Amino acid sequence: MNYDGLKSQRKTNTAWRLLASPHAPLVASFLYQVFVLPNRRSMAFDEAVSSLDDTLFYLNDEQASVVYPKKASQYLDDWASGEQAFLRKYYQKGNDTSQLDLTPGAEKAIEWLQTLQPREFVGTESRLLTLHRLLHEIVQNTASDPSQRIAELEKQKHDIDQQIARLQSGIVETLDDTGIKERWFEAEDVARKLLSDFRQVEYNFRYLDREVRELITRSEKSKGDLLDEIFNQQDYIHDSEQGKSFGAFWAFLMSPNRQDELRELTDTALQQQALQDMGDTALLRNIGYALLDAGQKVYQTNAQLVEQLRKYLADQAWLENKRILGIIRGIEQTALDLKAREQLKLPVDFYHIDQSKVAINLLMEQRLFSPARKTILNSETPDEGQAEVDVSVLYQQHWVDEVALQKNIRRLLQTRQQITLTEVLEVHPLRQGLAELVVYLNIASKDSRAIINEELSEMLSLSAQQPESELPPHELLQVRERVAHIPQIIFTR
Repeated sequence: MNYDGLKSQRKTNTAWRLLASPHAPLVASFLYQVFVLPNRRSMAFDEAVSSLDDTLFYLNDEQASVVYPKKASQYLDDWASGEQAFLRKYYQKGNDTSQLDLTPGAEKAIEWLQTLQPREFVGTESRLLTLHRLLHEIVQNTASDPSQRIAELEKQKHDIDQQIARLQSGIVETLDDTGIKERWFEAEDVARKLLSDFRQVEYNFRYLDREVRELITRSEKSKGDLLDEIFNQQDYIHDSEQGKSFGAFWAFLMSPNRQDELRELTDTALQQQALQDMGDTALLRNIGYALLDAGQKVYQTNAQLVEQLRKYLADQAWLENKRILGIIRGIEQTALDLKAREQLKLPVDFYHIDQSKVAINLLMEQRLFSPARKTILNSETPDEGQAEVDVSVLYQQHWVDEVALQKNIRRLLQTRQQITLTEVLEVHPLRQGLAELVVYLNIASKDSRAIINEELSEMLSLSAQQPESELPPHELLQVRERVAHIPQIIFTR
């Protein structure tokens, strides 16, 4: 860290640019509310425009003059443009709507701003114990002398025996309220930092993919050597310290026993009296689901990048083969022409060079000047006609959020091994009628773990798609009689 390095980072570092921006309060507060606080990994551009538009209206209404004159979509485009953008704008596979996500630099800036918020107290004991435990693990797990490790285990055994003896004698040592709160704050810091690291891992995958594409475009090596170099670079991030750590973390998290243990530990900790007045505890309460959601997005991103790379290489090979086939067909056509000329006893001309020719431009070849014709336009304004189309139909369109329905199913599967579609609809009733039911059926057909039992049939009522208070009296009977017969659908973990 020196003067020149900091001067360069001030211009190129995304986190620094956000903090130095004149609109930093707007950018940081908005991104915190819509991405960090609810732990969202992506948001539709239209949804972000609507949310930011409400924020801008509220802020401009409080001021004597308009502080933010641009439209919400213009601000979002500005934040998502450039090399050091605060947002990443992209398109998901099979979706024409653009999506937005935080960049790692923007999240680091927001994370630093969170550390400026005042706390009830700053814990030091738990951090000192954590430091001591980490150093102890390094020393103990790197010792190669068996006698040294046996002595350490004997010492731990002696300490455990003493603890058991004290408990048997009725002496129970527990943490006080300060110790409980201190460790809870440290657990929240670790969880928050862990969630923010997922975006950095995803960014590393994308950066590697961009480097590989540039290598393919510029490389003059043979296909075998090029593929070998590409696979070596892909293995680099998996075999790096960060990649190994993330792989071990994901294997730990994917264990059902570990998930149940994490959920039980969180629920038991929240029952402590010292944590009853802690306020918002949603971060650790839902940490298991949040980590699974973030990790799944990283793995899906990596799989998509590998698939795109495979298609890119296939396209390159197809273009090369097409060019080679064109050359071969040209040679074959030339050979056939030579054979025909030999049969007709014509002079064979396998290859020829065009005779050079002098280009002569005479003065009399130049055209005379001709004035341009003036176009006369009819400037009469046409009368506006009367439209015969009912445009109110355009405002009655419905859109079903498939991602929200998938989250409903995953959230219910956290507490059970399997669940039927009927049980899902008991918790989350249909709000958009048959269209929403069709989306559930589409999710089941695409999910390899879903079971569609054609032998059993279930009858679902569609009357909950619209409150009865909003319908005319003569339509109430029709709504109550609408049902759907579908095969039994079971979603599993």
